[in-house]
Amino acid sequence: MTTTAPASPEQRAPARQRLLAAANELFYAEGVQTVGIDRIIERAGVAKASLYNLFGSKEELVAAYLASRHDRTTNRLSEAIECVDDPRQKILAVFDAQAQQYQEPDFHGCAFIAASTEAPSGGLVEHAADQFRAWIRCMFTDLAEQAGAPDPASLGRQLHLIYDGAGLAARMDHHDPEIAPSVRDTVQAVLDAALTRTRRTTKRH
Repeated sequence: MTTTAPASPEQRAPARQRLLAAANELFYAEGVQTVGIDRIIERAGVAKASLYNLFGSKEELVAAYLASRHDRTTNRLSEAIECVDDPRQKILAVFDAQAQQYQEPDFHGCAFIAASTEAPSGGLVEHAADQFRAWIRCMFTDLAEQAGAPDPASLGRQLHLIYDGAGLAARMDHHDPEIAPSVRDTVQAVLDAALTRTRRTTKRH
């Protein structure tokens, strides 16, 4: 009498969850254009019909993958911000949280930048990337305002540029350990300049 081996936790998970897990693994590591639907369904262990019933198209699967990356990153950064009280330290906490990601062996840079460079303009991928970048910009602008910057929008833009550049450097320079401290020093210098102007303006008034 033959017995069937019990299903693994991955096999017991709903098809949508398995497809998103496979998409996260393969799209992030290799690119959304390089990885085809057949590899996704093979890794997920589901029928092709399940993918199209759940997502409708590859583009919608990519959009769902990016939505999951959005939630994961914004939750992680929000938690880092909430762990400190000082407004300036909240900004630094964002970069410290990112620095931890740079040292991960599976870090491949920003998923949104990678996906949007391969996708046609005006589609779901571009929309997902725009939403993510708007969240990051708004986060930095809000934190700059809390820190008392005289021009929060300008400081928010500067911090966003540093954030983007740091992620690109970490991706291209193969986890160089000097990137994180250099980024932190740069952020400190930008904050010193912006908030010193605030103190000077306050004293004059």
